[in-house]
Amino acid sequence: MSTYRAFEVTESRQFRLVEREIREPEPGQVRLRVEACGVCHSDAVAAEGWRADPGTPIVPGHEIVGVIDAVGAGVWGWQVGDRVGVGFLGGQCGHCESCRRGDFVNCSDQPQTGTTVDGGYAEVVYVRSSGLVGLPKGLGALAAAPLLCAGLTMYRALGRLSVRPGGLVAIQGIGGLGHLGLRYAAHLGHRVAAIARGEGKAELARHLGADHYIDSTVEDPGQALRALGGADAIIATASSGASMNGLVTGLAPQGQLMVVGATADPMTVATTDLIFGTRSIGGTLTGTSIENEDNLAFAQRQGIQPLIEVMPLWEAPAAYTRMMSGQARFRVVLDTTA
Repeated sequence: MSTYRAFEVTESRQFRLVEREIREPEPGQVRLRVEACGVCHSDAVAAEGWRADPGTPIVPGHEIVGVIDAVGAGVWGWQVGDRVGVGFLGGQCGHCESCRRGDFVNCSDQPQTGTTVDGGYAEVVYVRSSGLVGLPKGLGALAAAPLLCAGLTMYRALGRLSVRPGGLVAIQGIGGLGHLGLRYAAHLGHRVAAIARGEGKAELARHLGADHYIDSTVEDPGQALRALGGADAIIATASSGASMNGLVTGLAPQGQLMVVGATADPMTVATTDLIFGTRSIGGTLTGTSIENEDNLAFAQRQGIQPLIEVMPLWEAPAAYTRMMSGQARFRVVLDTTA
C-alpha cells in the first residue's frame, strides 16, 4: 500500500474521507497500522472546532490499537510487529521542566493525540515512541481501545484517592467513563455507590459492581451519601459542572471529590463545605504510557471489559454523532479491519 484512508475534520463536524501518502516515520516516531480506535467525548475538541485553528484539518481519535510496521531513527525498545496502544497523551518530550521532575503527564511539549496531532480515525497513524503502550497478550483490539483512555482515566483517578480498604467510593454518571469506574472501584475492593439519572439504570449499575444506587432525579446525591455514612471519595464523570455542585456535601470528613468529566460550565461549592470536614476537590488527566500498561494488566487480570458498540471506520462520522447523542452503550469503537 502506498496510501491510507483517514477521516479529517475541520470547523464543526465537517468530516471528509481522504487518502494520504504513506511516509516513513520521523526520528523518534513509529508508524502503526490501526486495528481499532475508540470514539471518546474528548474527540469533540477536534470535531466541534474548539481548537485554536479549526480550519486546519485534523484526524480525531486517541484510543488507538495497532501494529507497528515501521520504526524511525533513534527509537529503541520497539520493533516491527509489536501490538501497541496509544492514548490521549502522545508521549512526553523528556526535556521540559515537568519531565525533568518526573511529571510526564504535565509535559509542556506533549502531543495530544487526535487534537494537536493526527489520531486514529484512520488506517495509519504516526506516534512518538514515548507514548506507546505495550498490550498484554490475549487482549483484543476492540476491548482494549476504550481502556486506553476511559479505563486509564478511572484507574488513575482511583489510584490518587486516599481511601481505606472497603471505604465508600461514589461514581457520578454511568456513561463511557462511569461504567468502567464502577467496575474498577468494585475490583479494587471498595464499597461502591452509583449516582445517575433515572431508576432505569439501577439494575445495570448493580451488575457493574455498585452496592448502592442513587437516582439524582428523586433524591439529593449529597444527602443520600450522608445517609450511607458519607463517601470517602466521589469521582465525577458527568459532562456537567452544575451536576457536580452538591456532591461535596456527600463527602465524609477528609473526603475527596475527584473531577474527570470535562465540561465548559463551572461548578460551584460553598467554602464552608470544604473547611468544615477538611474536604478537598481535585482533577486528574489520564496518565503516562507505563501507567497505561499497568491499567491494561489490571483490567485483564480482573476480567474488566468495556461495554462497546462496534462500527466500521467508514462510518466514523456517524459513530461520532452517536457518541455525542448519548445513545451509545457505552463506548463506540471503530474497527478498521471491517
